[in-house]
Amino acid sequence: MRVEFPERFRMGDYFLYHNVEEGREGKTCLYYRDETFTYADAVRMSNRAGGALRELGLGVEDRVMLVLPDCPEFVWTWFGANRVGGVITMVNPLLPAEDYRYYLEYTRARVAVIHESLLENFTRAAEGSKHLRGVLVVGHERGRFHSFPEALAAQPDELTPADLHRDDVAIWLFTSGSTGHPKGAVHLQHDLPYNTECYAKGVLGVNENDLTVSVPKLFFGYATGTNLLFPFAVGGATALFPERSTPEKLFEVIERHRPTILTSVPTMIGGMLSLPGAARKDLSSLRMCLSAGEALPGELYRRWVETFGVEIYDGIGSAEMFHIYITNRPGDVKPGSLGRVVEGYEAQIVDGEGRPVPAGEMGTLRVGGDSAALCYWQAHEKSKQTFAGDWCTTGDQFHADEEGYFWYHGRTDDMLKVSGIFVAPAEIENCLLGHEAVLEAAVVGHDAGDGLVKPKAFLVLREGRAPGDALALSIKEFVKSNLAPYKYPRWVEFVDSLPKNDRGKIDRKQLKEK
Repeated sequence: MRVEFPERFRMGDYFLYHNVEEGREGKTCLYYRDETFTYADAVRMSNRAGGALRELGLGVEDRVMLVLPDCPEFVWTWFGANRVGGVITMVNPLLPAEDYRYYLEYTRARVAVIHESLLENFTRAAEGSKHLRGVLVVGHERGRFHSFPEALAAQPDELTPADLHRDDVAIWLFTSGSTGHPKGAVHLQHDLPYNTECYAKGVLGVNENDLTVSVPKLFFGYATGTNLLFPFAVGGATALFPERSTPEKLFEVIERHRPTILTSVPTMIGGMLSLPGAARKDLSSLRMCLSAGEALPGELYRRWVETFGVEIYDGIGSAEMFHIYITNRPGDVKPGSLGRVVEGYEAQIVDGEGRPVPAGEMGTLRVGGDSAALCYWQAHEKSKQTFAGDWCTTGDQFHADEEGYFWYHGRTDDMLKVSGIFVAPAEIENCLLGHEAVLEAAVVGHDAGDGLVKPKAFLVLREGRAPGDALALSIKEFVKSNLAPYKYPRWVEFVDSLPKNDRGKIDRKQLKEK
């Protein structure tokens, strides 16, 4: 698959501005609470946001930091920043002050756009910042910082755009920070459109009749793609909500807006299935559900399809590649696998020396495709290890079967060596989810003091099931009867919930410390 973009190119034109040129100015593109916005509204407000950012000193290649919940202002700022050539960085709006201080210094952001609820934390973080020149506050702040609505009201509807090259830097996407602080994967203007052509249009067939809703929030590249950029690229629409994603909230939003595409993660898929009365919920508007972040257990997939009659297309992507590059797809789902390579990408499983391994043998995944990041910012050695030639080497362990379907075994850092043999926590977790009492499961390595690492399971039980020694023994025997005996969890700890990071993934770092 060959995808090319013109030399002079802004990704904002590809995603937003083309809709007005193609006659969709009156079409609704954004639903938020009781408000609706057309493409003409989006262009006008994005132009105003870009003008306000430029007035505060944001120039071509300067970083701008978005610290916002899902709301229209996020959209206007994202496209406005690109319009004037700024480099977009997006940060979780639920962090402590010390994290914002790290991001401000690391990005050297010239301008930040924040929500008024963050004023206390962000003001502390900005003290002494050497690079920050202005802060726009979504709300009605008129103190040290600038009011976002007042700043936009003072701008004209038209904006002269920056003249950009398809290979200019456009956006940093942050890694999940599984070890140390998150790093910025530096992406060019054409990277995000490339994946949109290959995955969103080529595989999913996203079109102008689609309306999207997402569990992850827009600051996370997975949702930036599926819940903003993909629908806008084809003249579709999205529905945003700022509240925390819960099963109750998702059912409410689906009932209200009747979306056609739901972006989700395995933990929310399990949570929605477990909500009392879930089977009576009407999800008939959905033509697909997307899952990523971590592999979807086959048991969860089966229960979801049986309960709601909606297919799930599980896949894997990364900040380094922007979005999904291996996926299940319409008419081609192999439950438990992550599907096949997206056309326009290449993938190999390699050993420790970088040599391809035979089908069925586990190794490290590496991926090639024209959405790969340029580098990690301020991480030269790590960039050389990850981005080599045409390949991006991930930290994921996979095997590919004879038919070309890829099977996930976990992060390289999470692999356990038990009795001298590597064990994938994901395999044990999938087995545990098959036990009738288990709702959620996470497996980590544990050393009881003898220097030997063995599996330890943290389990959330289904409603009505009580923890106890007898149940723990039953669960251990269940794993022994379904997997090789050395893989069973030597310890079982029952917990009320599993810690999650800001992308909805299980936070294994916290569990390893227990």
